[in-house]
Amino acid sequence: MLLAVHLALGAALGGGAATLGRRLLRRPPRGIRVPAPWCELALAALWAAALLRSATGDLPWWWLPVPLALGWLAVLLAATDLTDRRLPDALTLPAVPAALVVVWFAGALAPDPDMLARAALGGILLTGLYLVAHRCAPGALGLGDVKLAASTGTVLAAVSWPALLLGALGAVLVTGLAGVLALLVGCGPRATLPHGLPMLGCAWLVTAWPVFG
Repeated sequence: MLLAVHLALGAALGGGAATLGRRLLRRPPRGIRVPAPWCELALAALWAAALLRSATGDLPWWWLPVPLALGWLAVLLAATDLTDRRLPDALTLPAVPAALVVVWFAGALAPDPDMLARAALGGILLTGLYLVAHRCAPGALGLGDVKLAASTGTVLAAVSWPALLLGALGAVLVTGLAGVLALLVGCGPRATLPHGLPMLGCAWLVTAWPVFG
């Protein structure tokens, strides 16, 4: 019964947070209209899963704000990347200090005094790598992906250095496989999967199923 309550609570809160996010996306000057109820359904599922894992003891309560916040960001950015092929600064830039805040909260309660420092360094390292990749191939990797790397690198490195490597390589692998699949089925280049989606998806999975160390 208690698990069902957590599922329902996570779904309800996630749906409400997604509705608020969609309204924020519509604000000018470059508002984006995302049709309902895709954001609500996606975030309801992510938040319900995170709360359920926390209720069963598989996810530390002090770490719970991280996958919740990242899930909200992931759903909104995925919607903008799919509908408008861009990752707006209005989301990617505030996500960096927000990631540091939630990691600071987790680190203050976790038995890992190096978490915050590792997270900040991980964000810098991943951003630097993405910036180099953008300079080498600007058509394949946009500046929005570079800015997103700062927040995803922060939360991934907060888990562990192997988690940062797993999340980064996983995103590259998923993007590459999607591109190969698109070529095999005869789709044009515009049908390829935006890299922001694998970045966010892999980061959320690693933070929702963390192996700290």
